[in-house]
Amino acid sequence: MVDKRQVTGSDVVVAAEKVKYRKTVAKRALFIVASVVALIVIAGVALALGSADMSVFDAYAAVFNRFFPDWFNATPLASTVVWTLRLPRILLAIAAGAALAMGGCSTQAILRNPIATPYTLGVSAGAGLGAAIGIILGKGLFGGSSDISIIGNAFIFSLIPVMVILLLVKRNGSSPETMILAGVAMVYIFGACTTILQYFADSNAVAATVFWLVGDLSRADWYQLPYVFGVLIFCFAVNLWLAWDINAMKMGDDTAKSLGVEVDRTRRITLILSCLSTAVVVAFTGAIGFVCLVAPHICRAFVGGDQRLLIVSSCLVGAILLLVADIFARRLIAPIVLPVGAITAFLGGPLLLYLLIRRRRS
Repeated sequence: MVDKRQVTGSDVVVAAEKVKYRKTVAKRALFIVASVVALIVIAGVALALGSADMSVFDAYAAVFNRFFPDWFNATPLASTVVWTLRLPRILLAIAAGAALAMGGCSTQAILRNPIATPYTLGVSAGAGLGAAIGIILGKGLFGGSSDISIIGNAFIFSLIPVMVILLLVKRNGSSPETMILAGVAMVYIFGACTTILQYFADSNAVAATVFWLVGDLSRADWYQLPYVFGVLIFCFAVNLWLAWDINAMKMGDDTAKSLGVEVDRTRRITLILSCLSTAVVVAFTGAIGFVCLVAPHICRAFVGGDQRLLIVSSCLVGAILLLVADIFARRLIAPIVLPVGAITAFLGGPLLLYLLIRRRRS
């Protein structure tokens, strides 16, 4: 005699939830895979476009010819253009976009604020003051007003707001509101100092400072890439390691503490990592805004709030956004190259408004 199990309403609900879960997982995996493919294609397009246009295949052939000369053929001109001029810029755009988006994603998570970024904590304002001191006054922590000195100034000064916030947090507690308000105060203080320096500077120094503050990838060079990629990989690994704790903190500090999460320690570490990755990028490229704000919002609409998936997808989307912005910057009114920071702000503003309107309707 066969014992037929009676199907209950709860069984139907469980089966429906399983189907829904599988669809959600498939959607998230598809988004990440599609982002990887899009990044590869857009990087090829960025390599191909320029004063000496070439096909995407020829651009990638010039890249792989250096490693597999028997399998890929490339002209000497294509190899020189790609390896000397375009590839450092493309790689810096990928690393910078990923680092900025990762910093924004982590900052929004630990502060539970959708508009929080390392820039709102004063990182960009501090870097701007450091660069202005190097450009206008010719004073640098590493001597003179050379590019190295300006980069060094920007990096060191970008970390000062973070140190001030951490000292304040240690004294008054690590609430998200305290961190954000302290960051806003740092933005105003450093911004005022930069404005005063520009007021007394000559027109050439002011123009150079403004150009640096807008953000640009034209200074990309091979020597910069190990620093940016090294910091990116380190911060990415630690952020993934802390992802479970950050997920718990999204439900509130009390809930996270009841689950065994060291909330203050996790928030401090994540804040330092976010600002460190952003500071390295800003030191080499200047202030490139909106990538750290928009990329996490785009990813959150597709992969949900799981910090593990958000970190990965935000890095990919951030790299894509900065690459697309750089293509527009180079091609919009060619041969004039616009500062990419202006393009990211121009594209990121309407995109953020669209995402907010769509989120409200849904």
